[in-house]
Amino acid sequence: MDSKRLIEESQKYLFKTYNRFPVVFVKGRGVKVWDSEGKEYIDFLGGVAVNVLGHCHPKVVVAIQKQAQRLIHVSNFYHIEQQVKLAKLLVKNSFADKVFFCNSGTEANEAAIKLARKYSKLYFGNDRYEIISAFNSFHGRTFGSLTATGQEKIQKGFEPLLPGFKYVPFNDIKALKSAVNSKTCAIFLEPIQGEGGVQVPEDDYLVKVRELCDENKLLLILDEVQTGMGRTGKLFAYEHYNIKPDIMTLAKGLGGGVPIGAILASEEVASAFEPGNHASTFGGNPLVCASAIATLDVILEDGYLLNYCQRVGAYFYQQLLKLKEKHPFIVKDVRGKGLILGIELTKDGMPYVQACLEKGFLINCTAGNVLRFTPPLIIKEDEIDKLIEELKKLMRENL
Repeated sequence: MDSKRLIEESQKYLFKTYNRFPVVFVKGRGVKVWDSEGKEYIDFLGGVAVNVLGHCHPKVVVAIQKQAQRLIHVSNFYHIEQQVKLAKLLVKNSFADKVFFCNSGTEANEAAIKLARKYSKLYFGNDRYEIISAFNSFHGRTFGSLTATGQEKIQKGFEPLLPGFKYVPFNDIKALKSAVNSKTCAIFLEPIQGEGGVQVPEDDYLVKVRELCDENKLLLILDEVQTGMGRTGKLFAYEHYNIKPDIMTLAKGLGGGVPIGAILASEEVASAFEPGNHASTFGGNPLVCASAIATLDVILEDGYLLNYCQRVGAYFYQQLLKLKEKHPFIVKDVRGKGLILGIELTKDGMPYVQACLEKGFLINCTAGNVLRFTPPLIIKEDEIDKLIEELKKLMRENL
């Protein structure tokens, strides 16, 4: 089917929940993708922080092929070898003692909300159920995660939202302390707000949040759906701050491209869930777990990729700073850590996304005026240079 006809049928048969660009991708290798017309692109979006190893990494492809020939899916009524192996890998390399698998980030966050409330009611009674999250956060689009998301534009049209949530400004420990009361059971934050415009907190913010939780016997939930799996140069972003959450959620990069989510927790907190409290039909099936194991193995191998992410991320950050120096009236700020980076513009960012697409670069605009970059962790400096040169040209043209 030619691309024009496919786009027409897409518009005819699919819900209009996305503003899609008129491009059909048919092949991907490493950091590059090709459309149906044969045009090549360098991917600085990575499927929105999903393709941490790039497109069609050989070890991931082989793992999926081998598993698909053996066993694709069975019910969670039975023990699943690949699921146990993946859970063990995650536990051995994190703060956690237990893992629950689901299909996506929003499902992981939904499970975290349920677990926090169940734990708090078991140990502190029925009146402790409120969860504090941050303005401009993004935790998903199911009703619990939608309500936890502190953005009116995401929530609009779906009221009434669920009770028991309140919001405070991100990176404001005083506001957070003021919001805590006798009904609070948990604080729910992203270590870096991705959809909120790549907002990075002060170095001591999460440390103070952890202290606040300890003082008030609250659970700290970290949404690492976007920042986990090496994205920041550490396997998990919380490692940068020498703290441990009580609950952490993962998805996006966990599967290397296939849909899988996870909730990780300490033994004490995880024990609040009993058989029948939560479930997922497809969660942690053999196929997706095989892919995730291969992905995690590559990330952890000799620590090379994590160190590389820190180094190339620092290079990318410096090049963006130079861009800001050359064009201070267009670039307002540069933010990020590792390979989740963003530049805040003084104007609408979408024309830059469109122009970069036409020139063979996939980037993203979030929060209206923030160009976000979440490329595969294998991106090279010369590929970064090509994007920077294109952005320079566009800014010289005062796009």
